[in-house]
Amino acid sequence: MESQEETTVENGEEECHTPNGEGREEQEEDGETDEEMVVDGGMEDWNGFISGGRVLGEAEDGEVVSEWRPGEPVTPQHVLQLDSYTEEYLCSPEDNIYNVNFSRFKIRDLASGAVILDIKKNSPTEIQEVIELDTNRFIQYHFSPVFLALREIGATLEFTVGSRALNRFRLIERHFFKNLLLKTFDFEIGFCIPHSRNTCEHIYRLPELDPDTVEEMISSPFETRSDSFYFVNNKLIMHHKAEYSFSPQRDRDNVREYGNSQ
Repeated sequence: MESQEETTVENGEEECHTPNGEGREEQEEDGETDEEMVVDGGMEDWNGFISGGRVLGEAEDGEVVSEWRPGEPVTPQHVLQLDSYTEEYLCSPEDNIYNVNFSRFKIRDLASGAVILDIKKNSPTEIQEVIELDTNRFIQYHFSPVFLALREIGATLEFTVGSRALNRFRLIERHFFKNLLLKTFDFEIGFCIPHSRNTCEHIYRLPELDPDTVEEMISSPFETRSDSFYFVNNKLIMHHKAEYSFSPQRDRDNVREYGNSQ
């Protein structure tokens, strides 16, 4: 989430692709080993990515961005033009024909190194070809008000891919508070080989919000929302939604998942 006036995201300056079994000596020299990319002790040899940012809202290759109509393919340019949080999902679980399956999500404060959130999902030791429809596309987070004072966080995704390669795998996130656009994040993850396990850390530079907006966000739990759009070759394959609370009291865990397959 960043201020509504900024449209350029500089989410990291380096894009790193580490194929399975390659670059291990270089990682060890830099103090990073494959052991840091293991999930539940059962996932090894992860492909590593640090995603870079781009200038948002620009058409690619001279493409003319036209108004989207129901029934038409949803493109990155169309979701970049959305002026509010979506009421419905723009694709179905069946559109995830690449069997992308997320197994871990971790958030850390880059300034202190503190881990804010670490969600792990039990994963099989082998990548299954059976496509499981994602019925947990909606999630609620409950963070402390201190979260709104952070300036830079790293969000690590670990995921597996089925039998089809991912070309131009891309994540676009749109964050809103009520009707106010806080920030658009645009991450180019890149290419993922078939039957692969991957980890990707997105670097989020958070906005400097004015005190009145911060107070209103704290006093309005779950009215801060985001849409996450996942594209392969500019085709939407997944759409996830999230809501955020920054109130001092937490009545449950800091994360709640709901089986919502609208």
